Amino acid sequence: MIAIAVLAVLVLLVWAGRGGLRSLSRGGVRVAGGVLSILLLAAAGVVSLRGDWVVGLVLLVMSLGGLFASRVQGRAPVQPRGSMSMAEARSVLGVGPNATSAEIEAAYKRLMRMAHPDKGGTSGLAAQLNAARERLLKR
Repeated sequence: MIAIAVLAVLVLLVWAGRGGLRSLSRGGVRVAGGVLSILLLAAAGVVSLRGDWVVGLVLLVMSLGGLFASRVQGRAPVQPRGSMSMAEARSVLGVGPNATSAEIEAAYKRLMRMAHPDKGGTSGLAAQLNAARERLLKR
């Protein structure tokens, strides 16, 4: 049983080293969580058949919890609050109070390259960046 767990961790580490972490940030967390939950469910069955009901029950609960968590992860993106203050907008973009429109645009583009949902970011963070830029440029 321990050998299976160690093997699963090694496979995940190798997968993460080959760009797996990038796919995790794009929604692969749900897939990885589902696969891990199925493996835990299979392990629970094997352990229970061998007579260790307590460990089997714990693995079953972990499996069901993992399946539930993988289903609800990533739902309902965070929407920006109604009105963002100027101080909050500057803080989000990391610019000073005397920043020019060119500096604001440069900060926005730099942060959006990392925060865009297609690049592994979240739609909520991208919406905050958009709201901050609009607030500072008064669009």
